[in-house]
Amino acid sequence: MKKIFLFLACIGILSTLWFFHALTPVDFSNTKNIPVTIEQGSSLSVIAAKLKGAEIIRSSSAFKIYARFSGSAGKLQAGVFGLNPAQSVQEITDTIVSGKSQELNVTIPEGFTVADIDRLMASKGLGIEGDILDCAFSCDFSTFEFLPVKTTGTREQRIGSRLEGYLFPDTYSISPGDYVPKFFLERMLGNFRKRIVTPYAAEAKREGMTFGGFVTMASLVETESRHAEERAIIAGILWKRLQNRVVLGVDATTRYELGKKTEPLTKTDVETVSPYNTRRKQGLPPSPIASAGESSFLASLRPKDSSYWYYLHDPKGIIHYAVTNEEHNGNRAKYLR
Repeated sequence: MKKIFLFLACIGILSTLWFFHALTPVDFSNTKNIPVTIEQGSSLSVIAAKLKGAEIIRSSSAFKIYARFSGSAGKLQAGVFGLNPAQSVQEITDTIVSGKSQELNVTIPEGFTVADIDRLMASKGLGIEGDILDCAFSCDFSTFEFLPVKTTGTREQRIGSRLEGYLFPDTYSISPGDYVPKFFLERMLGNFRKRIVTPYAAEAKREGMTFGGFVTMASLVETESRHAEERAIIAGILWKRLQNRVVLGVDATTRYELGKKTEPLTKTDVETVSPYNTRRKQGLPPSPIASAGESSFLASLRPKDSSYWYYLHDPKGIIHYAVTNEEHNGNRAKYLR
């Protein structure tokens, strides 16, 4: 009898230790919010399974036990909640009971295209892939007077939206339950107006630039630069080539059109005659090719004069400039073998 009592006592102690451990955060260091959607009418078991599937809780069973004994089981609300593995079961339960969605901080990196933003938002559980892209091509943004009059590409190609290059890359706080693609794009456009249009548009005009040309050049500088100190020199080279009716030779424009982020460009790719192939066609491409950061706009507005006409980056990301085509070819042979 004594052995049975000791056995049951051990089981009780181990169960208690397991239960309290299961209520602790999955990962104290991971505060990245994950959007979790609780549908109206979801059972406690369904909610527990969803949280476990998102790896936000250690045990669905422990969550259900806690919810029942704490009196929270019947108070869990529907909605989209930003939850993270650094939260305890109590914190997670309290959030869902409150019905208040936690905000997600979403960073749109410099150099992202509209298609990149579309994929990023979907990966965060904010809408589905295609939402942003569809809206960029079809929603009404007529209140943003700085946008180009029309698109230059197609939704199917995922290029040439009126918004390309005009969505300011930054960190945005988003309430998942209130997320609407059009409203989010309007926030990015409003930020672009504040950070770029208001302070720099007039200066660009005084320098003889069209605003669209200014934005497009900034997007080229953004995609062509690896380090901040390069941007003004690269901008100077590109403006000089443009003004002297020399093809820009920016492969990033062809990559944008073909959707080739990192894959090698083929001989056919670089020889195809296209408005975006700046090896073959003089002038700027028909639209910006990415969202540039403020430093790329400043470099495009205030380029640095140099004797260089060419540049390339070696596999380590180090830039090598050249004055003549012969010197440039020498750099290609030396650094890109």
